[in-house]
Amino acid sequence: MKILKASNMKRCIGCFSCSLACARNVHKSLTWKRSGIRIHSSGGISTGYEATVCLACDPPPCAPVCPTEALKPRKGGGIIFKEKLCINCGECARACPVGAIYFDPEKNIPVFCIHCGRCVPFCPHDCLEMAGSSKEENNEQ
Repeated sequence: MKILKASNMKRCIGCFSCSLACARNVHKSLTWKRSGIRIHSSGGISTGYEATVCLACDPPPCAPVCPTEALKPRKGGGIIFKEKLCINCGECARACPVGAIYFDPEKNIPVFCIHCGRCVPFCPHDCLEMAGSSKEENNEQ
């Protein structure tokens, strides 16, 4: 299974193309607030940018805190979201160790990376890549 990795963030110019591509192509929205990848300054204008994205934890700490099982662990890491089961409690966002789950106050649902890779071709500086999960990489060695 492939997961999204922000492996070359030194190249990032903060254009938000990846966030907008995710919002539009995955979440059918025109705001980067509804994106599974979040780009932010790492401290100032000259310090570059960082990406906050789901790390595809295995097992994911956000899934067991969901009282309705709207989040299920995905094979190889990450989660599968069943929106119809979500009761909008926000427990998943509070449980994420890296803050990669954004709780959208307008739609009242969690927004996170589903590791689809649809943002990757929109990055003009090749900051993002789809790579094998850490379990796959360990099995190859």
